[in-house]
Order: sequence, then C-alpha cells, then structure tokens
Amino acid sequence: MQATPRKELSLFDSTCIIVGIIIGAGIYETAPMVAAGVGGWAGVLGIWLAGGVLALAGALCYAELATAYPREGGDYVYLTRAYGGWAGYLFGWSQLAVVRPGDIALMAFVFGRYAERLYAPFENSRLVYAALAVASLTAINIMGVKEGKRTQNLLTVVKALGLAAIVVIGFLTPTQPRTSPEAGAFTFGGLKLALILVLFTFGGWNEMAYVAAEVRRPERNIVRALVIGTVAVTALYLLANGAFLKVLGYTGLVNSEAIAEDTIAAVLPKFAGRAISILICISTLGAVNGLVFTGSRISYALGAEHRAFRLLGKWDEQRSTPAPALIVQGCLSLAIVLIAGSFVDTIIYTAPVVWLFFLGTGFSVFALRKKERQTPRPYKVTGYPATTLLFCAATIFMIYNSVSYARAVKPTALLVSGATLLTGAIVFWLTEPRGANAKSG
Repeated sequence: MQATPRKELSLFDSTCIIVGIIIGAGIYETAPMVAAGVGGWAGVLGIWLAGGVLALAGALCYAELATAYPREGGDYVYLTRAYGGWAGYLFGWSQLAVVRPGDIALMAFVFGRYAERLYAPFENSRLVYAALAVASLTAINIMGVKEGKRTQNLLTVVKALGLAAIVVIGFLTPTQPRTSPEAGAFTFGGLKLALILVLFTFGGWNEMAYVAAEVRRPERNIVRALVIGTVAVTALYLLANGAFLKVLGYTGLVNSEAIAEDTIAAVLPKFAGRAISILICISTLGAVNGLVFTGSRISYALGAEHRAFRLLGKWDEQRSTPAPALIVQGCLSLAIVLIAGSFVDTIIYTAPVVWLFFLGTGFSVFALRKKERQTPRPYKVTGYPATTLLFCAATIFMIYNSVSYARAVKPTALLVSGATLLTGAIVFWLTEPRGANAKSG
C-alpha cells in the first residue's frame, strides 16, 4: 500500500506557514513606492488596509474549498474538480515548471543580497548565498516534516518579532518637526501601481491550502489558520507603515531607499544597517522554507494522479515528506538562481499565470457549489457571493495589469508564459488517457 500524508500540522504550524511566506522582504522593499502613489498618510494606511481586505476575501474562498476538499495540492484539487483534469494538470505543470521555482529563487535572491551586506568574501557572493539557501532548506524538508515545520515556526516567530520591534521603536521615537509638505500628487496610475505592489506583498495567504491533508482537525483549523494568518499580517503591515510615517513622515517614507533601516536609525544609528540586514535575511529564509514546504505538495499531487510525473507522486512514509518532489523542485530553483542572477524578472514572468489560476479558483467556488452540492462544507464563505466576487474582481485587475506591464517592459515574458501553458497542454494530450478530464477523486 502506497504511503500517504499524515496529519502532522497543528493550528500554530499552519498559521506559521501563512505568516512566514507572506512576510518576506516585500514590506521593506515596496512601502516607499506604495506611498508615492497614494498622495498622503490616509492613502498609505488605506491602501494597505484594502490589500488586507482583498487578501482576506481570497482566504475565505480558499477556506471553503480547503475544508470541503482537505487534500494535498490546493488549487490543483479545486480546479480539477471544477473544470476537469486538464485544468488541475495545467496548474500543477505551471507551478512545477516556472512559478514555484521562480518564487523560491526570488526570495533566495533577496536573501543573498542582504547576506552579502553582512559578509562578502568574494565577488557574486549573493548568488552563492542564494543557492545555499535553496539547497539547505530543501535538504531540511527532505529530512522530515517535523524538521521542516520546526524550521518554519522558528523563522516565522523571529521575523514577526523583528517587524514588531520596528513598530515599537517607531511609535516610541519622538516625532520630528516637519519642514516639507506632508502630501504628494495623487493619480489613478499611482493608485493602480500601489495596489499591484500591495497585493504582491500580501502574496502567500493561500499557501496553507496546499498542505490541507496534513492539518489536524481540518474542518476547524484550516479556516482559523487562513483567517488568523491573514489578519495578523494585515495588522503588522498597518502598524509598520504607521511607524514609518511617524518617524520619517510621508515625504521621508516616499524618499527612503531603506525604509526599515532609516526608521531604526532614528534611535540606533550605529546598529540599524546590520540589524535590518539580519532581520531581512531571516524573513526571506522563512519565506523560502515555506515555499519549499508547500510547493512540493503541489508537485506531489500532480504526480499522484498523472503518469507523466509519477515519480513526483511518491511519499516517504518514514519522514512524512514528498522527497522526490522536493528534490526536483530544489534542482529547478537552483537552476533559476544560477542562470537568472537577479530576482526582478521572476515577478514579470510568473505574475500573469499566477493570477490566471487564482481567477479560476475563485470561480470554482461557484462551480463546485453547483456541481457537487452533496459535498459537506464545514465552512462556507462569509458574505457569499459578494466576498467571492470581490476576490475574482481583484484577480481580473491583477491579470490585466500584469499582462500590460509585461507587454510594455518585457514582452518575452508573455511568450514564456504562453509557451509554458501550451507545452503543458501538449504533454497532457500526449500522455493522459482519454477520459482524464474526469474529476479528481
């Protein structure tokens, strides 16, 4: 009998996965650009609150789906059941081939950049650090689910406390008198860019759905983890931006090139740079570990049901991990790290595909309520259908803008995205038996 996942994840473990993946380096990188597009204090706090609301709307949709279908793979399962085997297959294929290795490499690049600030023994140290991060965290997860989740819990707690420390320091720092205007130009284009950056920074709220089969008491803990994790991050992001504004003012926030460092420097000027570099290294390692952990479960689900990827569908019963999926995912991530050499392109290449599948999953809430009415749903989306429609509208907004941006900045990104999906469709048609469009069991 083939080994299958065991319920090893508590509510705390599940919440740490969500929080650990969301809080990477985004809040430290995007806050000034977001502020520049919204015109003032109220706009800054309002746009981050709006991002949290949209993320929560998505989390509630995933909570209904994950509690109804508590299996490994998340979107893979929902898309397969809603539209057929081809839809889940294309999602799993795109995650395996481009999206997940790209996300892992993106966070590894950021880790390498800040690790290089701490110690750079030779040229291109950042690439070595990035590769080491991917390889070591993949190895930890291959060792076992306990090692993977403990690493995630530790890194998440430390990074959350670090961000909280910035908040406390910011609010305890005496406000400096402002001599420059504390407002900027508000434009629709600026607002649009700000919302794109905010939603990117909130990315990861859905990750816990990929490990649903390993969650204890899934009918209760999946909903709790998704909601608690999303709300906690929203609160931290609002408080962090409030601290940035208090210390630096709106103009200072917009003009800052190292927002967290500038905030800490108001109190601890000698230690700010090193302290923030350490914090961001920990934050990005937590994101990399979480992405490695959850991403391997998508590839496992793909391999368990599609013969072309049968090797990925093997579960190590002793360690309770999908070891082959972890190895393949790690190798692909390392390849991107070593070939690409920077993290900006990974966002451009993956965004259109990511948001396209988010849209499909959003609509699957409607489709599966109609198609599988008899399936027990321990939780149903609060505020349905408005909440689900709000989430779908946000995904359409992101698809349109990510495609427009890619077309203007890097048209080849759209060719790569299209070629990835087309290749997956061809492989599916060649390798799957007719009737593979039946819903997943």
